[in-house]
Amino acid sequence: MAGHSKWSNIKHRKAGQDARRSKIFTKIIRELTVSARDGGGNIDDNPALRAVVEKAKTAQMPKDTIERAIARGAGGKEGSELVSLTYEGYGPGGIAVFVETMTDNRNRTVSEIRHAFTKAQGNLGTDGSVAYLFDKRGIIEFDSVKEVDDLMEIAIEAGAEDVTLEDDESLTIITLAEDFLRVKDLLEGSGFEPSSAALTMLPQTLTDLDVETGEKVFRLLEMLEDIDDVTGVHTNANFPQELVSV
Repeated sequence: MAGHSKWSNIKHRKAGQDARRSKIFTKIIRELTVSARDGGGNIDDNPALRAVVEKAKTAQMPKDTIERAIARGAGGKEGSELVSLTYEGYGPGGIAVFVETMTDNRNRTVSEIRHAFTKAQGNLGTDGSVAYLFDKRGIIEFDSVKEVDDLMEIAIEAGAEDVTLEDDESLTIITLAEDFLRVKDLLEGSGFEPSSAALTMLPQTLTDLDVETGEKVFRLLEMLEDIDDVTGVHTNANFPQELVSV
């Protein structure tokens, strides 16, 4: 299993945090509403909804905002036209890009996504063109952990697929999608609170990029994330350290 894409660590480096957070909240509210619409508003009976709730908590969304979005979706009136769609394509340097969306207008969404790929000198592919390069996995991250050995042991015993020590105190734990919430609960129950936890599409291998190509890919990913209908962007790009450390 390849390491977590560095895109997750640098994608907000140029963005105004307040504006970015507002856009992130808008997208998560959509996901909460649709998940509650499709599976009910009880997170104990709706694993998909609970996963989005965890995503909302990681983004520091207020509790009342989360509850209102769930209530609207569970009421069956909100998000009735929204559907989840994925798009696949190639960016500069031939890197794979997997895009998750939630939309009420397929034509608008595909047009905006195709425009972003074209403008960035990439191309939108067909279904299945890059999806096979990614696996759905849970990513649980911890910063500044003092009892590193204890955390690693608990994670492994809980069924984590991989545990990576990033430095002396930071860990990244990878789980199968179906094990994500169970492993997270066990870790929290043992007194370890993650800094972030989410389901994602994890690349099986990473493609190394030079600085020039990395900048072009970065612009493509930013353009895609700025599209209102896009809820997730995943890539197998391995950005050079010069970009990661900016």
